[in-house]
Amino acid sequence: MIYVYATILSLVNLMWLVLTALGLPGNWLMIGSAFALMWLYDSNVFSTTTLIVVVVLALIGEVIEFLAGALGSKKAGGSVWGSVGATIGGIGGAIAGTLFLGVVMIPPPISTLVGAVGGAFAGSAVMEISTGKKRDQAVKVGTGAAIGHITGVISKLIVGGLIWLIITIAAFWP
Repeated sequence: MIYVYATILSLVNLMWLVLTALGLPGNWLMIGSAFALMWLYDSNVFSTTTLIVVVVLALIGEVIEFLAGALGSKKAGGSVWGSVGATIGGIGGAIAGTLFLGVVMIPPPISTLVGAVGGAFAGSAVMEISTGKKRDQAVKVGTGAAIGHITGVISKLIVGGLIWLIITIAAFWP
């Protein structure tokens, strides 16, 4: 029966991995699903080491995604304020994208990603303009923040793929 559960877990976690690509917390949902399998099967399907490794990987993925917009802004010549604006704008944009774009035109998972990227761009550019940079330079920094945010999402997706692989292998070969 464990192989049936492992197959279901693998497929459900694949769905969560797709959500990670859209900027949602799919990595944490994969880990939650692994714990749910342990509870459902009433055994130690996964070793403590496996669980610690996937939690650490998920934390690393979050840190990378969180800091990527700020690092993209900095790499494009932005100030500390541009980096702060990229981080705050990315978070605010994700919320606004989900609430406003999701209602009007774009379904929520995609609207969240669009909002986060747009927010990182806008937050960084606005902060750079407010510190006295010219519009062209602020747009360059904002573009760097947006590219950084996209890079962060891709990096988090790669980490999520690794989490998926580890959990899947561990579920089939306990």
